[in-house]
Amino acid sequence: MDLEQLLAIDPYDWKHIAVALLCGTIVGLERQLRGKPVGIRTSSLITLGTYVFITSSLYVTTDAHVTDPSRIIGQVITGIGFLGAGVMLARDGMVIGVTSAATIWALASIGVCIAVANMGSAIKLSLVVVVVLVGVDLLEDYSQAMTRGVHARYRNWREKVGNGHGGQERRRGGDRRQA
Repeated sequence: MDLEQLLAIDPYDWKHIAVALLCGTIVGLERQLRGKPVGIRTSSLITLGTYVFITSSLYVTTDAHVTDPSRIIGQVITGIGFLGAGVMLARDGMVIGVTSAATIWALASIGVCIAVANMGSAIKLSLVVVVVLVGVDLLEDYSQAMTRGVHARYRNWREKVGNGHGGQERRRGGDRRQA
């Protein structure tokens, strides 16, 4: 057995696997640096797992004419929905983790993109996800209108709970305020 046979992972491709891990790392790094659920490891596994499922479904379809790959995509979306639901929590009348759940959903779509579309597009979509995650926070920092309603209640709840900072909550923008 030579090295080429040892490294062969047909129908998968090492370049696609590397892109899946890169895309997961791009999004996961943003989440992990901000102390949010769904860090690098989880994000990378979501994009990699989705890529493997979709590529497997394409392989089964072309070799045995057994199934419709769009059904596999639908099942992946359903499974990712359950994973996302597990990230969301309800506390004191507040639902938290919705952004993390949406991020999981976006990561799965990036994994599908790697398998059926274009690796370059998947990397660009990963960057778009990070821009949305960071960009909306920046908008919230600069606009009071963006922090009304549920977001204001969530901020007040975090300040009341203390978020593990001894009664102080670090606000965006760098200043501190008593809870």
